[in-house]
Amino acid sequence: MQRKIPEALNLHRQSQQLELKYSSEETYQLSSEMLRVHSPSAEVRGHGNPVLQTGKKQVQITSMEMVGHYAIKIHFSDGHDSGIYDWGYLYDLCRNQQKYWEAYLEKLHQAGESREPDTDVVKLMIS
Repeated sequence: MQRKIPEALNLHRQSQQLELKYSSEETYQLSSEMLRVHSPSAEVRGHGNPVLQTGKKQVQITSMEMVGHYAIKIHFSDGHDSGIYDWGYLYDLCRNQQKYWEAYLEKLHQAGESREPDTDVVKLMIS
């Protein structure tokens, strides 16, 4: 994995896109959903057995912080904040996002799951 450090990071809050600028000719945008479902955390990667992330379509980035000089930590609106996104991993996501996104959508489809948040209402039976 190539380790390329972005010159600038810009979070577009309204569109929930993280813009990574590597040079004037090389700029990418990653959605908050893409970053959340591909979090490098153990919770998502599952210690070698990845856990499919569902219902994350509306997740938002609430904040970001630097981790040394090698990564960022992203905090999401669903409470997830344990992923450390190093520069090499972010660059890989940028360069391969179409392939990763299509694979993610296929996994969702195969599992019968959705990007939409679960909005099922539980009805209580009172006797």
